[in-house]
Amino acid sequence: MIQKTHLCEPKMGIMAFTILARDTQMTQNEYLKNIKLLKKWAYAYYVEDNPIATDEEYDRLYHQVLDYENENPTLKASDSPTQRVGGEILEGFKKSTHIQRMWSMEDVFNLQELREWIVRVQKTTTLFPKLFCEPKFDGASLNLLYEKGKLIKATTRGNGEVGENVTHNIRTMHSIPLSIDYQETIEIRGEVVIRKEDFEAINKERLDKGETPFANPRNSASGSLRQLDPKITAKRKLIFYPWGIGENSLPYPTLSAKMDFIASLGFLLPPLERACESIEEVEAFYHELIAKRNEIPMLMDGMVVKVDSVALQEALGYTVKHPKWMCAYKFPAIEKSTRVNAITLQVGRSGVITPVAEVEPVDLDGATVSRATLHNFDEIERKDLRIGDSVIIIRSGDVIPKITKVLSDRRKGDEKAIERPTHCPTCNGELLDEGTLIKCQNLKCSARVVNAISYFASKGCMNIDGLGERIVEILYREGIIKELKDLYFLEEEKLLALEGFKEKRVHNLLASIEKSKGVECWRFLRSLGIEHIGEVASKDICKHFGLELFNLSYEQLISIDGVGEQMARSFEEFVRSNEDNMRELITIIHPTVTKQEAIKENPFSDKTVVLTGTMSRPRGEIKALLEGLGAKVSGSVSKKTDYLIHGEEAGSKLTKAKSLGVATLTEEEMNNLVMV
Repeated sequence: MIQKTHLCEPKMGIMAFTILARDTQMTQNEYLKNIKLLKKWAYAYYVEDNPIATDEEYDRLYHQVLDYENENPTLKASDSPTQRVGGEILEGFKKSTHIQRMWSMEDVFNLQELREWIVRVQKTTTLFPKLFCEPKFDGASLNLLYEKGKLIKATTRGNGEVGENVTHNIRTMHSIPLSIDYQETIEIRGEVVIRKEDFEAINKERLDKGETPFANPRNSASGSLRQLDPKITAKRKLIFYPWGIGENSLPYPTLSAKMDFIASLGFLLPPLERACESIEEVEAFYHELIAKRNEIPMLMDGMVVKVDSVALQEALGYTVKHPKWMCAYKFPAIEKSTRVNAITLQVGRSGVITPVAEVEPVDLDGATVSRATLHNFDEIERKDLRIGDSVIIIRSGDVIPKITKVLSDRRKGDEKAIERPTHCPTCNGELLDEGTLIKCQNLKCSARVVNAISYFASKGCMNIDGLGERIVEILYREGIIKELKDLYFLEEEKLLALEGFKEKRVHNLLASIEKSKGVECWRFLRSLGIEHIGEVASKDICKHFGLELFNLSYEQLISIDGVGEQMARSFEEFVRSNEDNMRELITIIHPTVTKQEAIKENPFSDKTVVLTGTMSRPRGEIKALLEGLGAKVSGSVSKKTDYLIHGEEAGSKLTKAKSLGVATLTEEEMNNLVMV
């Protein structure tokens, strides 16, 4: 992220700056334009939580401006970003003043700059100072004020002197004690962060709701901290890691001892920290953190290096912007700007089409990156991404990098719109397009055939014992099966020739495949993996039409209770793509259609029932009993539910049923009704 040292505003509507070498002379006119650009960039980042430049671009331009000001102090602009420390205060929160100022940190980007920082420190002491090093998490800074052992106030960093009072939100965070075993007034400073896996979950939820995903974990943490509704903050799983102290009267002579005391009060310790007594030790720890960057669950953008001695800290003092006794040793960038050259389509194992951006190769965290994921075509439309656009990409861990921002202000006019695909890039089959989901439903598509066969054979479908995904992959790789029907023409001799396929195993597999013939119609239909058509819908369709599954109209399908518009469209598309395959499989398997016997009138006839909690017998057994009585067993509670039958430890479904006025029955009460 943009280092908190540089607080201001963000970037221009056009690419208005030129990246200069550190020794290239900047003109006064360029200087003023670059100030305006930096201010716009920082405003978008800190205030709008909507970054429109990479950290690397900001840092580079910031230091060019700083170099110019150092060389031309009389020409320094009063509104330069270098003169600011903190961010803007949002109108939605009350302002709150820190007792002691929250400082920014000086950045160093390589070993030489670190050496220069240490040389400046050593001007105040003849010995190499003991240094306290810890990860620099990429989050939102927070100041906690405790008085008489109670949390009084939580304030964002703001401009370093005044921030936003977010006490109502941080009370939802379990990593922040509401009371501590210390009676004196103390300000505890730290970073509010979010784990990478929680960040991914939040973005998935936002995408599912049609909302714009957060650009990075820092934006997610900052945005979550500043929610006016504490319930939203509570859902975001924020974590607080202390890194410093403001107002305090602790008697310890070193910062590390003070932070150990803070940890003893119930606060988290960073996953790694190190006391270093030479520059070699600092550098070794720096590279150790980089090596463990992907293992540590929070995003880090550097390492904090602090003089450990409190007395030496006081002797060193402060500049107008930051303490002289600490610096941020930044990691190599994990986000950069690049250009989208093309879009290619990947077909997943389930047939889902995922667009991938082919970008101008850039070095990200030591790896050359030329591709970035885009999730789905709805996201392309939300971002208004076009071929030829400049974008920001981020890489976290070993996963494929993501495009987090389209830099639309850099467009030249020759960018091309990205069209939604209509046919599978692998098999050329017609695609099912449901907006967020675009899927190939062709059972013969080589990109999805292994997954299709594995699902076909699974327990809830054809129930072919011994045909798990690993076995299917082996058979497909060896060319023994290429589509579903090939399962029923497997030859014992070819199987025995495979490594690990013993005689008994082969006999059992072939027997299980043979046994699957003649399965109930609904099991066969479910095993085809039609999008949105699960067990309940398969039973309903087979109950009404048996094996007459072809040429069913949309109107016929939605006339079935429980089959909605999306399910009907998906079924139609699947049958259109796979009619020949389906007819051939029916000829081979001979699924059976059980004639529905007249069901005597009973309390569960034509009722929608939901089961929840722990029962005295298997849930599947109770489900079969109720379906035999003419009930429809659903997985979720709604206003259309007639009964919710619950066992022990029933949870949210029981609560929802009561709130909707749905009749509830215990297992015993159900049994009594069945016996009537």
